[in-house]
Amino acid sequence: MVRTRIAPSPTGHDIHIGNLYTALINWTYARKHNGQFIIRVEDTDRERLVEGAEARILSTFKAFGLDYDEGPDLGGLYAPYRQSDRLKIYHKHAKELVEKGHAYYCFCKKERLDEIRKKQISEKKIPRYDRYCLNNIKIPQELIDKGEKYVIRLKVPENRTIIFNDVIRGEIKFESNNIDDQILIKSDGYPTYHMAVVIDDYLMSITHVIRAEEWIPSTPKHILLYEAFGWPFPIYAHLPILRNPDKSKLSKRKNPVFASWYLEQGFLPKAMLNFLALMGWSHPEQKEIFDLNEFKEKFELEDMQPVGPAFDIVKLEWMNGEYIRRTPNDELRTLIYEFYLKEYPEDLITKTVPLIKERIKKLSDYLPLCEFFFKEPEVDLSGVGTGRDLSLPQKIHDELEKIEDWKADVIGEKMQELAKRENVKAGDFFMTLRVAITGKKISPPLNESMEILGKEKCLERLSKI
Repeated sequence: MVRTRIAPSPTGHDIHIGNLYTALINWTYARKHNGQFIIRVEDTDRERLVEGAEARILSTFKAFGLDYDEGPDLGGLYAPYRQSDRLKIYHKHAKELVEKGHAYYCFCKKERLDEIRKKQISEKKIPRYDRYCLNNIKIPQELIDKGEKYVIRLKVPENRTIIFNDVIRGEIKFESNNIDDQILIKSDGYPTYHMAVVIDDYLMSITHVIRAEEWIPSTPKHILLYEAFGWPFPIYAHLPILRNPDKSKLSKRKNPVFASWYLEQGFLPKAMLNFLALMGWSHPEQKEIFDLNEFKEKFELEDMQPVGPAFDIVKLEWMNGEYIRRTPNDELRTLIYEFYLKEYPEDLITKTVPLIKERIKKLSDYLPLCEFFFKEPEVDLSGVGTGRDLSLPQKIHDELEKIEDWKADVIGEKMQELAKRENVKAGDFFMTLRVAITGKKISPPLNESMEILGKEKCLERLSKI
């Protein structure tokens, strides 16, 4: 059975958009092959741990509809799914590596390691641990018994070419002489990523490791660990890293990078996933709009491109707008109602949806356009159209007051007639009326908006000018 996973670290506010992209590909591949998709929380970096981040990450996955079969909140056959709960497992396997001669204890202090690194860099050498403890400490247990702090390092074999096949990138080679003796267990007793990921992936029967290309340099270390344990390798596929349109890497300094930000801005989850699906992959029929089911049907991991795709938020807004326009009005009404936490009357939102559906690109665009429906706007006519003619609002008020059949087309017809009688340019006239009613120069269609607001409210706003 195909088993894929996503392994986020709770070291930020929420899951990075790049991790959501990786999760989408893992989810899609598992579902396409009737396999299983799991979430494992990698929380061994205790210094950078953010309280509450794990709960937010799991909540975001659910909000985007990426359901998972096993995880820290669901349990499963291979529990626990939180690395901090698996320390005994890592220590058992680390001890096994030491006993087999594939790893060793290191007691070197930070100051010595810094000196080694500084010297090697000055000599234009690749910084590596010099194996002092491996070559000079014959009975490490004596130091351990004395309470000396230590780490456990991988003993990287010399003069080897490490080769693995990547589904997306083909054959990749590394020379072992360029690989440092990686720390496997840190001095605080927690495993490094390299140690934990190999043990967890094997024990949890992960068949396909689909992750970002930044982990390619780590893969030879993982290959050596699989070999040391005598375990079969998973299938590797390293996805391209999402980039800005200028090819720079997405970063918190330049971009909103947390997936929840896009939900908070009113991007629809299905539009977001559609957009991410096109990062490094093209629909065989060159479609841009398609749902998850179609993506699952058409997707092949081998078709992924290794070049980093451009994460263009302008295109994302366009795509989200397309999804909004394809959403039935009743459904869009509910989305807007819930997006604003049910603060505004649902029946009034229902009436306004047809006016703004073609105009908004995300749900957060709704209120700036429609707030005047829910509360009195601040009106400033100075410099607007015929703003200096203070008698015009009163004339508009008097003309509107005569209308008995309060419909958009009637309102529009009567206002055009008044503009002609007063010899006021239509643009100036209707801009004055628009600002008087909505408080804004840009609003949904004016006549239809006035119909929804009602005669009494429109007259009331004009009378206050």
